[in-house]
Amino acid sequence: MYTTTSSLTSRIRSIDTVRGLIIIIMALDHVRDFFHIAGATGDPTDLATTTPALFLTRWITHYCAPSFMMLSGLSAYLSGINKTPAERSSFLIKRGFWLILVEMVFMTFAFTFDIYYKTLFFAVFWALGGAMIVLGIAVRFASPKTVLILGLALVLGHNLLDYVQLQENSLADILLRIFFTGRGTFLPRPDGGSIIFLYVIFPWAGIMMSGYGLGMLYNRYADPARRKKLLLLIGSLLTVLFVVLRFINGYGDPVPWSTQDTGIKTFMSFLNVTKYPPSLFFIFMTQGPILILLAFTEQTDNAFSRICTVYGRVPFFFFLVHFYLIHIMTLVVVFLSGYSWQQATDDSLFFKFRPNDFGYPLGQTYLIWILIVVALYWPCKWYGEYRARNRTWWLSYL
Repeated sequence: MYTTTSSLTSRIRSIDTVRGLIIIIMALDHVRDFFHIAGATGDPTDLATTTPALFLTRWITHYCAPSFMMLSGLSAYLSGINKTPAERSSFLIKRGFWLILVEMVFMTFAFTFDIYYKTLFFAVFWALGGAMIVLGIAVRFASPKTVLILGLALVLGHNLLDYVQLQENSLADILLRIFFTGRGTFLPRPDGGSIIFLYVIFPWAGIMMSGYGLGMLYNRYADPARRKKLLLLIGSLLTVLFVVLRFINGYGDPVPWSTQDTGIKTFMSFLNVTKYPPSLFFIFMTQGPILILLAFTEQTDNAFSRICTVYGRVPFFFFLVHFYLIHIMTLVVVFLSGYSWQQATDDSLFFKFRPNDFGYPLGQTYLIWILIVVALYWPCKWYGEYRARNRTWWLSYL
C-alpha cells in the first residue's frame, strides 16, 4: 500500500479530466435545447419522431448528470479526509442549501429570462444540493462504508417505489414524486405562477453517496494498481449487468424495451432507459463505462486531457456561465432572424426569447456547441487559476 506525490497528483487530475469531459458533453444537450429546431417542441428519445443521430445526441448526454453526482461524492470524500465528521457534515449541508438557492434565483432566470419568475425551476442544482444535504447528514453519523451501503441501497431499491400507488395529488403522493419517483412534478402557486420539480432527490443522493464510498479507493496510501483493477472490475460488472438485466426486461426500469420496425430502432429502444428519475438500468448503463474511464485516465496526460481538466476544475462556474451565454446568444440570434419582441416573449414560452419554431438542423447545432465550449475555455482557465491562488473560504462553495 503506497502512493507518491506524482501519483496523487495524477489521480486527482484524472477525476477532473473525466469531469471536464462530461461537462463538455453536457453543454451539447443544453445547446440542443435552445438552438435545435425541435429543441422546444420535440422529444429526442421518442422513437416515433426522432432520428438515430438526434437520439444518440441526447443519449450520450445521459452520462453527464449521474457521473457528476458520483464524482461530487468522490470529491467530497477526498476534500473531507482531514476534517472531522462534524466539519464534513456542516460544509456539505451548507453547500447543499447554497446550491438550492442558486437554483431558485440564478438558474431559474438563466432558463427563463423572466424577471417575474412566473415559473420556478428545481433542476440539477436542486438535485445536487439536496443530495449534498442527505450526504452531509449521513457522514455526520456514519462511516464511509456505511454511507456506501446506504447509497447502494437507494440505487438498487428505489425503483420498488414505482409500484407504490397513492391517492393522486395527495400530500403523500406529491412528496413521493418530488423526492423519489417524479418524472416532472408541476405545482401551481397561489400567485398564478408554477413550480416545476424536474429532478428528484433521493435516487440522485444514492449515486452521490456511492461515489463518496468509492472515495475509499483513493485514500492516501491506496495502491494505484489495485485501485485501477477494482475500477475496471466494478465498471465492467455494471456494464454487463446493464446488458443482461435490460435484455431480461424485468425490475430496474419502468419502461421496458421492445422490438421495433427496424433494427436501429430496436437498439435505440434497448438504450432508452429512464433518467427522470434515474432508474437502476440508467445508473448501470452510465456509471459502468465512467468507472472504466476513470481507471484508464489515471495516468493520462496529453493535450486533450489537459483541456478537459481546465473545465473539470470549475464545474460550478462553467455550468452557471454557459447557460447564460447560451440564452444570450439565443436572444441575439432570434432578433437577428427577424422575430418580434412579442413573438420572443410570448406568455406561453417557458424559455423567453426562444420561440417554439426557432432553431437550426442538428449539424449547425453541433457547430454552435463547439463555439460555446471553445469560448468558455479561457474564462474557465482564468477562474481555475484564480481559485488555485486564492484559498478563501467562500470560493469552496463555488
